[in-house]
Amino acid sequence: MKNTLYIIWSVVLLFSSCQSNSQSTKDKKKATQNKNITPVRVKPVDGLERAYFASGCFWCVEAVYESVKGVKESISGYSGGHTTNPTYQSSNTGRTGHAEAVEIIYDPKIISFSTLIDVYFGSQNPTQVNGQGPDHGSQYRSIIFYQNEEQKKIVNDKKEALSKKLNRRIAAEILPFQKFWKGEAYHQNYEKRNPGNPYIRNISVPRLKRFQAKFPDLIKEKH
Repeated sequence: MKNTLYIIWSVVLLFSSCQSNSQSTKDKKKATQNKNITPVRVKPVDGLERAYFASGCFWCVEAVYESVKGVKESISGYSGGHTTNPTYQSSNTGRTGHAEAVEIIYDPKIISFSTLIDVYFGSQNPTQVNGQGPDHGSQYRSIIFYQNEEQKKIVNDKKEALSKKLNRRIAAEILPFQKFWKGEAYHQNYEKRNPGNPYIRNISVPRLKRFQAKFPDLIKEKH
């Protein structure tokens, strides 16, 4: 279960939110060592490319990206850590180094990697460290994974520009992509399948609506 500090719904959400423990200093050092690793390039399949992001609860992030034109699918999982085969339970201890992440499968003819970064920063509080909203802990930290130097430059440039605009430090880590571990089946399309969940109603859906209000031109048409 994911713990939440959200004041109004704290009692209810204690049993439904997307539990966190702090990552040890040793584990943080292990995670930052990834910065010196050569990124893994994921080959396109049938013209579709993949991008990887962490931005708090993956239920929220998955829903945001799936609402965007050109995104074929968004998959919840884990990335950025130092253990193999992470699970929801193990990542929530904060000791695996992994963050809840999403794999974005997208059509580069419709949406660019650069625009995906705009979606990323535009759908979160970019200055919040070690979490998003009521979800706190290293497993909820913000990370943008790059697969080549071109992507790295795009991310660095946009992060720097946003920092200057806000006159604040931007929390997102920029790491070379290594591997994405797909999450458990019950986490996939969680927001769509669990509309009555208190966390979904009070945290995830409002986050999605705030994003859609800021980027109306990027949102898929409803059928």
